[in-house]
Amino acid sequence: MSTRILIMGAAGRDFHNFNVLFRKDVSSQVVAFTATQIPNISGRRYPPELAGELYPDGIPIHEERMLTTLIDKHKIQQVVFSYSDVSHEFIMHRASEVLAAGADFRLINPVSTMLPSIKPVISVCAVRTGSGKSQTTRKVTEILKAAGKRVCAVRHPMPYGDLVKQRVQRFATMDDLDRQNCTIEEREEYEPHINSGVTVYAGVDYQAILTEVEKEAEIIIWDGGNNDTPFFKSDLEIVVADPHRPGHETSYYPGEVNFRRAQVIVINKIDTASFDGITKVRNSIRKLNPKAVVVDAASPIFVDDPSLIMNKRVLVIEDGPTLTHGEMKYGAGIMAAQKYAASEIVDPRPYAVNTIAETFRLYPEIGTLLPAMGYGEKQMKDLEETINNADCDVVVIATPVDLRHLIKVNKPTVRVVYELQTIGSPSLEDVLKPFTL
Repeated sequence: MSTRILIMGAAGRDFHNFNVLFRKDVSSQVVAFTATQIPNISGRRYPPELAGELYPDGIPIHEERMLTTLIDKHKIQQVVFSYSDVSHEFIMHRASEVLAAGADFRLINPVSTMLPSIKPVISVCAVRTGSGKSQTTRKVTEILKAAGKRVCAVRHPMPYGDLVKQRVQRFATMDDLDRQNCTIEEREEYEPHINSGVTVYAGVDYQAILTEVEKEAEIIIWDGGNNDTPFFKSDLEIVVADPHRPGHETSYYPGEVNFRRAQVIVINKIDTASFDGITKVRNSIRKLNPKAVVVDAASPIFVDDPSLIMNKRVLVIEDGPTLTHGEMKYGAGIMAAQKYAASEIVDPRPYAVNTIAETFRLYPEIGTLLPAMGYGEKQMKDLEETINNADCDVVVIATPVDLRHLIKVNKPTVRVVYELQTIGSPSLEDVLKPFTL
């Protein structure tokens, strides 16, 4: 008899684990997925077109809060945990719930789901959401392109729409983003690559994606999501650590896995982190991964018109996932507001509507920042209404994508951007030399 399995996920790693390990495995029967973190995922199905011949009706996706009920109702024997950026304590609470309900709790070792490529692969991952992985990835592609290499980035999945249509996605122009109805979260990751002339692949079926990108790229860059491990077998694993959250490199899953596996660890934000925070991260490296090459880096901010911030009441918008499951209490927008002497950080919560108000309810620790949530058209409209409701002088936009291209803001705006700068030696140029020769 086949083992009855439930996969806990968030519309990304869960689908990849299924595709690689279970789709053609007659000894296993995946009865259901559960979903969390991402709005509007539950109540859907993993479609039969992607699920394969063993699943002619597809696979239902339920809310994670139904976990115990589903285990009992469907006589689940094994629960496979398949999403990222959760504390070790959180994951053991979920394990305890599963074990108490009578099922086994399983973590998949990352190597078993890493797809091999015929092309060199460099992965860029992180210990937490918001560590600076995206700007590190952009720096890596910049170095390789300057050496004359044909580079494509493959992004960790963000399949929030029609999963069949999103099986394999390719983004080379801004028109591609519009044509595929990309959300704010997708645009935040894809636009910077496109602006620098790098084609991005993403989607649902990463074996099919890999087959396509191998036709185009000389070197493939795995651009990780959250703090997940790579989907591709990498020739070089670069991992970004965040000294603003020292200790998280050893207390969050699967960020600690990345930290222990890394061949190169980038300690980012050295320009703004405390000496104590930086020292704690260095001590963790010495303890857990002393063979890793350590690159020191900064993420300096650049503001298009600092004069608009000085002595003004500002509403600060930061990257959504960084503030929500990334648990950051501040970002580049707050740093810009402090640097250029804003008179007040305006609390967005009294002005929040609908799904944005719900985000603050789910993540009360966000405080006086506005997360740029935009997992769909409705949420983007809610974000726009929240911003335009706010009683402030200026809106400080510190998101990877320029929100002014997506929503209409009825107030003066300032854009904050940030790029990676390595400090001293070794540099990223040094560690990438084997790929640039």
